[in-house]
Amino acid sequence: MVKLSEFVVNTVKYTAYINITEKVREIVENSGVQNGVAMIITAHTTTGITVNEALECLQSDMEEMMRELVPEYKPYSHARMLHSYGQTAGNPTGHLRSMLTNNHTVLPVKDGKLYCGKAQEIFLAEYDGPQNRRIFVEVIGE
Repeated sequence: MVKLSEFVVNTVKYTAYINITEKVREIVENSGVQNGVAMIITAHTTTGITVNEALECLQSDMEEMMRELVPEYKPYSHARMLHSYGQTAGNPTGHLRSMLTNNHTVLPVKDGKLYCGKAQEIFLAEYDGPQNRRIFVEVIGE
């Protein structure tokens, strides 16, 4: 059985880590799949999906690490007039940071529930907000 669902997260900051675990759990539990996998995928190139602990201090460390690895103010090639879009690209850091986070994660489904570690939470990583972001959850199994 394959069940594809989606939901929207309205982000409110330029950079944020939004906990989406409960919404993913709800989708998995309503999917009808008892044993298999859940793939959580963002539909955007300036966001990511990551799994980590839901600690405020860790989230601020994650933001600081991304600022150090991909600083805001560098002469990025992407920060120029894009004639195909008719505007200047102002989000090169969002694209580069999302590459580090990746656009998906896969977690097991066992006995009809999302099966993950005690401290594991799923986050949408926003790197170019605020925006409306679509998240896909595909549950595959029996």
